[in-house]
Amino acid sequence: MSRTNLLCLAALAVALAWPLLVPNYLVNIGMLMLFTAFLGQSWNLAGGYAGQTSFGHVVFFGVGAYTSTILQVTYGWNPWLAWPIAMAAGGAVGWMIAVLSFRAGLRGSYFALITLAFAEVFRILANSVPFTHGGLGMLIKADQRPANFQFKDPIWIYYLALALCLISLLIAWQIARGRFGARLVAIRENEDAARALGIDVFAEKVKVLSLSGAMCAAGGTFYAQKYLYIDPSIAFGVDKSVEMLLVSMVGGAGTIFGPLIGSVALTVINEATRSLASVVPALKNVQPLSLVVYGVMLVLIVARLPDGLMGLFRRKAHHA
Repeated sequence: MSRTNLLCLAALAVALAWPLLVPNYLVNIGMLMLFTAFLGQSWNLAGGYAGQTSFGHVVFFGVGAYTSTILQVTYGWNPWLAWPIAMAAGGAVGWMIAVLSFRAGLRGSYFALITLAFAEVFRILANSVPFTHGGLGMLIKADQRPANFQFKDPIWIYYLALALCLISLLIAWQIARGRFGARLVAIRENEDAARALGIDVFAEKVKVLSLSGAMCAAGGTFYAQKYLYIDPSIAFGVDKSVEMLLVSMVGGAGTIFGPLIGSVALTVINEATRSLASVVPALKNVQPLSLVVYGVMLVLIVARLPDGLMGLFRRKAHHA
């Protein structure tokens, strides 16, 4: 068995045992780490493998959160049944954005900005239309039963986040080793050359953004059920888009484990800034401090490690 496989098995064993060995506070930290890795992987499929950098990926997250919540709160659907509908809605929005953008020939920074514009449009709509309850947001009734997608013990929401993370890794692995992934990499490297090789660039980009949108929408439903409340600023806030992009870039965009590595790194940094703020009174306002650290880390990654932390690990393994 290769060293990589052994490391994966060891990491899986630690992840499975984590909530059994640590207090609830650290169980929640682990859940957030895995959930952020899942969202980052949804961005990574389009932004990493296909090179379609998005600044507004949160639009899919928000569509998923609102679709399942509206079906549950307004129409009485069971949230487990609403979940696949939310994913389909996220995929449909991904398809729509892809068709409109790529038909118009948008790529690079133009595509990134148009995704940000779509996210802002959806945020304004959620603030305005009555069935989303506008700026008041939507509150999900607490009913802590597994059949209702709510759990009294945080260990179960942790394991659900772990399952989502593992599924996203399997999807990335399948894409990376298949023809679809090879076509996406060709598009990322040079769209014109890929087209000359006979690749249907438009169709492949539409497929990957639809898949990415469906995955991200699944995360939106998970978030809504975990916190039992959403509003336009939560569902379509740009900070979620930045988080997805950041974990992928820091960990290594276009790699299978990049978003997970990036999520672990950023979660550790966030917790370290919290601890530092509790020790140093002058640093009580922790949010700007963590953002500063994130920004410095991203600049260093882009300048020195364009392949992210995964690239650094590969180089060290090669020299070892």
